[in-house]
Amino acid sequence: MSFAFTEDQKLLAESVDRFIRDDYTFEARRKFLGMDGGFDRKNWSKFAELGWLALPIDEKYGGLGGSTVDAAVLLESFGRGLVVEPYQSSIVLGAACIEMAGTEKQKTELLPALVEGKILVTVAHTEPKSRFNLSRVDTGAVKGSGNFVLDGRKAIVQNAETADFFIISARTGGSKSDEEGISLFLVGREVEGIELQSYPTIDGFRASEVSFKSVKVDESCLIGQLDRGFHIIENIVDRACVLLCAEAAGVMDRAVDLTVDYIKNREQFGKPIGSFQVLQHRAVDMRGAKDFSRALTFRAAGVIDEADYIERVRAVSAAKVEMGRSGKLIGQESIQLHGGMGMTDDMAIGHYFKRLTMLDVMFGNVDYHRRRFAYVD
Repeated sequence: MSFAFTEDQKLLAESVDRFIRDDYTFEARRKFLGMDGGFDRKNWSKFAELGWLALPIDEKYGGLGGSTVDAAVLLESFGRGLVVEPYQSSIVLGAACIEMAGTEKQKTELLPALVEGKILVTVAHTEPKSRFNLSRVDTGAVKGSGNFVLDGRKAIVQNAETADFFIISARTGGSKSDEEGISLFLVGREVEGIELQSYPTIDGFRASEVSFKSVKVDESCLIGQLDRGFHIIENIVDRACVLLCAEAAGVMDRAVDLTVDYIKNREQFGKPIGSFQVLQHRAVDMRGAKDFSRALTFRAAGVIDEADYIERVRAVSAAKVEMGRSGKLIGQESIQLHGGMGMTDDMAIGHYFKRLTMLDVMFGNVDYHRRRFAYVD
């Protein structure tokens, strides 16, 4: 398929790149990581002012009604700056889930607040034994008198310590790996029985292990239909995968640029090491891998909003496979060409490598998505 960005998308990319260049330098980012919750609330407010939080949300709820391609353009630029604010967890996953399946009351109360940057939402779905299987849910929800009681544990919940609301998947029927029988609940952070163990991930972002012990949730907190939450999760995760790939495209782009600049200036044997043909070939391979991954990513972004199930899965998994392969090549070659100093905390390239490593395994690695592509029906 042919693909070209609109003028609005080009302007969006330029504005975000300008923000990254002027206000989100590598040194500034290191300061943000040390702040409470691992990001700067002022940046989040600025994202709201600039309309970036509103971009993928329906105009009816204060958003801009942007497409997945629009969001991918934004996330690609975020990747170049290794932006640590919780856009993926709160907007790409949380807001999308509410908009897709929430009640009208949930939408009107929460989506405008998300657009304005007043609240944060995160999705608590992954469990210690689930690996990449979205239907493996052990957390249970037992129906009571006008409520549900939740018990279980979620793993690697992104930005849980700063979230005001959790969207929790729990089993209300079926066995532990059935697609049917999974329900989604909107739960406030301060509800009794929720415990967090928070930690930094290897790429500097924040996540938590979240335990639910006899957490009482009103029936009105159900998102979507009872027992029908799996397809909601699958849908928003597929879209999130495309946007993770878009972020990775920005990460890879910057990693290639940093590496090429380094080999142009690093001298050995009286000349820049970039003058050696074998290193030039490796740099070309890196750039080619980056461009191919980016092309598949924006192809997936272009079809996902209108695609049927099989087309969606194949487009998403193809993009995720190539992102994982290209990200591994570019990350490892970047470190090799920088030498051992590339992994030191003071060198930016090591942080790009770590982010690519995390993006590869989020929502399924290369092997998982190869199988998913092959066996979808």
